[in-house]
Amino acid sequence: MILESPREIAVQVLRRRRHSADYVEVLTDGELARAGLSKLDRALCQELVYGIVRWQRTLDWLIIRRTDGRRQGEVLELLLQLGLYQIFWLERIPAHASVFETVELAKRLGWGTKTNFVNAVLRGCLREREKLAQQLEELKRNDPATGYSHPAWMVERWQARWGPEKTGRLLEWDNSPPPTYARRNGLRTNSEELVARWQAQGVGFSPHQWDWTGEDVMFELQSHPSLADWEDFQRGNFYVQDASTLLAVQVLDPQPGEEILDLCASPGGKTAFIAERMANRGKVVAQDLPPRLPRLRENCARLGASCVEVVPSGELAGQFDRVLVDAPCSNSGVLRRRVDARWKIQAEQLPRLHGEQLELLRRAGARVKPNGRLVYSTCSLEPEENEEVARAFLAENAGFELERERQLLPFADGVDGAYVASFRRGK
Repeated sequence: MILESPREIAVQVLRRRRHSADYVEVLTDGELARAGLSKLDRALCQELVYGIVRWQRTLDWLIIRRTDGRRQGEVLELLLQLGLYQIFWLERIPAHASVFETVELAKRLGWGTKTNFVNAVLRGCLREREKLAQQLEELKRNDPATGYSHPAWMVERWQARWGPEKTGRLLEWDNSPPPTYARRNGLRTNSEELVARWQAQGVGFSPHQWDWTGEDVMFELQSHPSLADWEDFQRGNFYVQDASTLLAVQVLDPQPGEEILDLCASPGGKTAFIAERMANRGKVVAQDLPPRLPRLRENCARLGASCVEVVPSGELAGQFDRVLVDAPCSNSGVLRRRVDARWKIQAEQLPRLHGEQLELLRRAGARVKPNGRLVYSTCSLEPEENEEVARAFLAENAGFELERERQLLPFADGVDGAYVASFRRGK
């Protein structure tokens, strides 16, 4: 029996992606769980899938130029993208080896004479690699949407807001592989214990601090065991999340003994951090849609957030001292982590999202006690989902006042994009 290679699995995932509403991260994890690849091959497969999705517009530009504008069949296009990504973006594998492996995969998939076509296109690009690489750099300056592989509408609105230089830095950020950050879980361990354990295990890590995180909370993980096999992860000693996600909880400022509502709580990272800030004294009601509740319960249990009560959306009465609305959004601030989100969102969807987010904020406002706090957050960069939602809510609710708002920007703050607004209800 011939075992599937990382490249073959990558093509399978990319084919499924074209016909699925799921994010590519979910599809990749599913295929890798089934395939049983080695750690190195798993990493290669994931790199190929994520890289091709990130750079698909630029890859298509290359393919069109090398095939006189003729569109190819689905699998042939994917094979060409696979080979070209390795030639121009995956430096650790020799380019000639990448071409050979791609051509061999085309043979294995039964493409017959078309294999010669794949071979000719890839070898032609390999011969002109230096010239084409220069053209790709020029493309970033002259046509950044294609050069950086983003939707044109997105680049245009960002350039109008921030100018070409900052937009270019944001586009670079979106295309860079994200580091893994771990938030130490104070309900399970302290900094000294965790650092000593990691040093004994040979884990590569470094502490990081931002003005909203405090000291000895966030660590960048450079090398570590897989999470599935790592005892510290399974015991809930830390939670993997970007530092930007902690801002909403810092602004919420939950206190021991209070009653808190987390309206869109899954997967539970913010929920568990709220419980930690309360020292598990008080009550956190965590709501979300029923299909998302098992993961929420699992994470809260693993992290020791014992003051959390998980409740399906809509099944709730009463009011709370503080309410958090971490609203579903376009994900435009986290495109380096949600690699195909840039292709899923369309400009015309922003007004719909605005309406849905405002409705969530209205519902949340009704659950805030007099003199209580309401916090609204997204991982979006778009005004329609952020300050315009906040202004619309204030226009409808004279009993609330805006305490503060903050937009985190990757090119300014060195973290994923996020927006947080805090409102105080009158007495």
